[in-house]
Order: sequence, then structure tokens, then C-alpha cells
Amino acid sequence: MKVIICGAGQVGWQIARHLSGENNDVTVVDNNPELVRRATDTLDVQGVAGFASYPDVLDRAGARDADMIIAATHSDEVNMITCQVAHSVFSVQRKIARLRAQNYLESIYSDLYRRDHLPIDVVISPEKEVAEAALQRLAAPAAFDTESFLEGKAQLIGITIDAHCPVVNTPLRQLTDLFSTLRAIVVGIRRDGVLFVPSPGDQIFVNDDCYLFTDTKDLTRALEIFGKTHAKQERIVIVGGGNVGLAVARELEQRTDRVRVKVIEKDRKIAERAADALDRTIVLNGDGLDSSLLEEANITSADAILAVTDDDKTNLLTSVRAKEMGCKMAICLINDPTLIPLMGPLDVDAYINPRATTVSSILRHVRHGRVRGVYSIGDAEAEVIEAQVLSTSSIAGKKIKDIDFPEGVLVGAVLKGDKTVKPTGETRIEEADVITIFAMSADVPEVERLLQVTIDFF
Repeated sequence: MKVIICGAGQVGWQIARHLSGENNDVTVVDNNPELVRRATDTLDVQGVAGFASYPDVLDRAGARDADMIIAATHSDEVNMITCQVAHSVFSVQRKIARLRAQNYLESIYSDLYRRDHLPIDVVISPEKEVAEAALQRLAAPAAFDTESFLEGKAQLIGITIDAHCPVVNTPLRQLTDLFSTLRAIVVGIRRDGVLFVPSPGDQIFVNDDCYLFTDTKDLTRALEIFGKTHAKQERIVIVGGGNVGLAVARELEQRTDRVRVKVIEKDRKIAERAADALDRTIVLNGDGLDSSLLEEANITSADAILAVTDDDKTNLLTSVRAKEMGCKMAICLINDPTLIPLMGPLDVDAYINPRATTVSSILRHVRHGRVRGVYSIGDAEAEVIEAQVLSTSSIAGKKIKDIDFPEGVLVGAVLKGDKTVKPTGETRIEEADVITIFAMSADVPEVERLLQVTIDFF
């Protein structure tokens, strides 16, 4: 597949890294020659320096025979015009655009993105993706990472093992014997900074970061088995009343269970807009780092603080101060991945990386065939792929133990009809089953080959 990626920032670079590693023909376009040079020097991609919306630049990038264009520059308008030029001038079949401004995303304008108007096949909203990620983090407060699969029937959670975990030093194969009815499986472990897919004989140690696939109905029990409590979040303080904070507050207001939310926003105009848009939420105008303002927000009795301003350091320091003042849980938005190792020492419970969520969302729409979802783990170290099994797939009709999966791959859950099944070696994968697979990045191409997903691209 020939793909043009417009924008060589963190999002564009990560997408190029994924797709070029899977033997796709990738060309990166950016008006910053240094970013283009970084991509061509570190990845197996071609590069073109120039404005992505210019027809001659797209022509030099190979748009005449491209299968897909991904417009992920920092400008919404450039992304939209790039898709229009790709469609009208070069007849590129599939066009994906990242759009940030909420004015472009309002439902009343949803008909705008059609082939006879503005030809964008998929619109990705980073703010919407981040807001959804924040809500998932709040739903599983004991986890540092979480994502839903199989239409919400299965959950991937990342938890840090502490000394109180009842199954510390227990081989994974024994967990099945000890908890035979638990529909959960450990699919990944990060130990001393290294992520790997465990074997049945591996044990869980204190300070391990474990990635666990569980049936949603068994989530609470799974957390308890691994020494975590599943406390209900009833009082939440959100620092940052922009698009992300506002979207989270709106969703929490609409829930039937009573959740008390307070929003702190430094910019007066943004605070006033948030106050006008919310019905039951108290909006405070001020600096989230101000301890007196945090006291006014009753942070000492809050179940969680969600720091989602556009400044990483503000989010980190606000989270640290809130925890020091008695807040039970802190979640912060972090754009700079080099700050993520500070989460543990600073006692920040969970983080959201907007670039990672955007990359996962775009990859979900780039993947071939019957792939229904993709979630990127860590710094593109692994992926969780949700896919429907085709009749032509080499795994259809086989038991899992008979499928030649690479060592860095584990099946996390299987959906048969409307029922989720905990996978074992004896589980037979049938046509039309939906499976979730945890795969180290190097093994993703082999997983796609086994699924034979490339035959059903367009």
C-alpha cells in the first residue's frame, strides 16, 4: 500500500514508523525540512519538504498513484485542503484528516465531510479521543492504562503490582487453576522498563506493570485478585476547562449515577464558556496550582483530579500538589513522552498521552480488512488488535495451540456471537469470531498475515 503522511511531528512520525515497518510504501511531507530529514534518517520512508496542500508538493510525494493520504499537520485548514486537493486533482481513494477545532466537528456540520462537499473519509478529533481516554481512566481508577474492546464486553487494563498483591511470585499457569472461573489473562508485563509477552511459567513480581485482558463483568474481581480496589468516583476535580475538560464534564453530567464535578480554568473567557455549557458543574476561575483554590474546590475529599491543561508541567505539578493535599487519585495529560518515567516517583496514578491516542485512532482506520480496533501500548512497543476472522484466514477452524503465532503474541479475548470467551490452547477460532491480540510491534506484520486482513482493504 502506498501512503502519504502529511505532517512529520510526533503523530505523523509514529504513524510512519508503524506503516513503514509493515512494508508499506510511505512518503512523509512537511514544510519543516528538519522534521522530514529526521523521518528519512530514522525510518524506511521517503520525504518531501513543502506545504502539503500544494498540488506540486503532493505530486512530488507520489499522489498520482497513492492509495491513502493521512493529513496530520498542526493546521486543520491545511489538513482539509490537502484532502480536497488529493481527491480533486489526484483521485486518492482514502483520505484521513486530523481536525482539532470543535467548530468543525459540531454535529450540524457532519454532512460537510462527504465526497460531494469536502471529501474526507475519516475525521480524527484528538480532543474527543483524549476525552474518551480520560473517562476510561476514571472508570478504572486502579489502572494506569485502560481501553475497551469487543463492543465494550472486554477491557484491557494496565496495573502496577505492589507488595499487597495476593498473586505475587505466582506462575501465570497457576492463576488458571486458582481462579478457574475468572475470565482474565495477563498478556503483557513491563519489568525494569522492558515490555514482553509472558509465558505460562513466568511469575509476577512487585513493581511489574501488568497488562491484563478481562471480561468487563469480571473487571472488579480481577482487580481484587491483583490487589486493587475498584472504588467508585463520586467527587472529581478537573483542571483545564478547554475542549477536553469540557467534554469530560459534559459526559459526567449526563450519567445517571450522581457525580460531583468541579472545573478549574485559568483563562476567564474559557471559564465563562465552560460555565455556560455546563448545568450541574461548578466552574472556578483561577490557577490550578493555587493551593487555596484547590481547597475551595474541596480537593482534600476528592476521589480524583484530572489535569488536562495544554501545559505538561502544570498538569504534573497540579497532580502532585493535589495528591499531597489528600486527593485519592491523580490523572494528568502528558504530551512529552520523556516525562512519563516521572509518573511513579511523583506518585501520579495515571497519564494520558494525546499523541498516542490519536495514533491509535488513525491506525484503527488505516488497518486493512476486518480489523476493527487498534490500540498502541507505551512508546509504540506493542499493539492490541481487534479483528474479525475471515473464512480465508489461515487461523479459521484451528485451535489456538495449533496456530503458529510468534512468541511476542497472545490472544486476549474471543467474541463468539455475543459471548466473550477466555482463550485457552483448546479454544477453536471460527470464521466470524472477533479476536483481540496483544502483539509486540515487531510481530504485527505476521499477525496481519495470519489474519489475511490485507485482502479486504477497499
